[in-house]
Amino acid sequence: MNRVLRAAAVATTLLSSIPLAASAENVRIPVLVPITGILALEGTSQRNGAVMALDEKPSGIEAGYDVTDTAASPETAVNALERALSQPNVVAVAASIFGPQMLAMMPIAAERKVPLITISGTAKITEMGNAYVFRFFPTDAVVKVAQARYVVEELKKTRVALVYQTTAYGQSGQAHLTDNFKRLGAQIVFEEGLAPTVKDMAPVLAKLKAANPDVIVLQLHSGPTALFVKQAAGLNLPIVAGSAMHQPSTAALLEPAELKGVCAESGSSPISGGSPTMEKFTAAYRAKFNAEPDAFAVAQYDGTRMVLDAIGKGARNAAQVRDVLATGSYEGLAMTYKSDGTGNMAHDAVIVCYDGSSRVPKIVKRYAAR
Repeated sequence: MNRVLRAAAVATTLLSSIPLAASAENVRIPVLVPITGILALEGTSQRNGAVMALDEKPSGIEAGYDVTDTAASPETAVNALERALSQPNVVAVAASIFGPQMLAMMPIAAERKVPLITISGTAKITEMGNAYVFRFFPTDAVVKVAQARYVVEELKKTRVALVYQTTAYGQSGQAHLTDNFKRLGAQIVFEEGLAPTVKDMAPVLAKLKAANPDVIVLQLHSGPTALFVKQAAGLNLPIVAGSAMHQPSTAALLEPAELKGVCAESGSSPISGGSPTMEKFTAAYRAKFNAEPDAFAVAQYDGTRMVLDAIGKGARNAAQVRDVLATGSYEGLAMTYKSDGTGNMAHDAVIVCYDGSSRVPKIVKRYAAR
């Protein structure tokens, strides 16, 4: 009996001495996002969503994090990821919205077997067979379908002027839009790529007007989107833009009257309301950051919350978190998230439109996963 008691005491001592690195109490989820550079507006929203989720972590979870600015360089993002992964107990990384940075970080994540939680729209990142990337914003294969369908089916427009950014994001959207307009029977009568540094839209607008389109479709980052919309106001053509346009920070660069007739695709629009939980999130976000939330913030919040939920339910390391992300589902603020087998977690889209009297858009069409 004494031997049994001594053995039980030893077992109890051993169990109690296991470091909580394998528990929910000292994991780390670094936040590596661009908060300066050409994606500063988008990256700031992404950071805020991740930070809000981490600061609201469920009881019993102590998820440490540092925020690192990846700026606009893939090399900066790679270096930031290497530094982050040198820390113990990293179970996931909130990773850059910027496509080229994601593409540069993905091989390291696969080698180190740590999942990247991202909202990058660049389609290629989930087309490369990398088992450690999870996208919580609808891919271009989802939102570009919604964008093209809204133009053709709802606006009844068939002569498209397509202006896109010469970045991975812009080129990804351009390819998907081209395919979808062709499938829907619309004609692209004008097409041009713009560098993110272009400020004067007059030359492209002159060529666009000469092509006689009946709608303008944009796939530009936030700043260029606002510049284009402002300078295109005199054309009196409807504009259906990419997700950058739904951002309150983009709309804030324009007068309400300049937004009349402008629509955008997105994964969600928290400032448009729609549910008590989304409205509660929006109020809390405003109080915390003195800013309006957008779909990027919501998507990164939902993705980070799914990681925290996995930890709360027993995942104790990066491999276990990855397995939950790959096989489980999560009811988030914007939608229900579940991997399609390649890391695409978000499968719904919305179209929002501005009426010219406010910077708050209305959700005019929802496209749910089929």
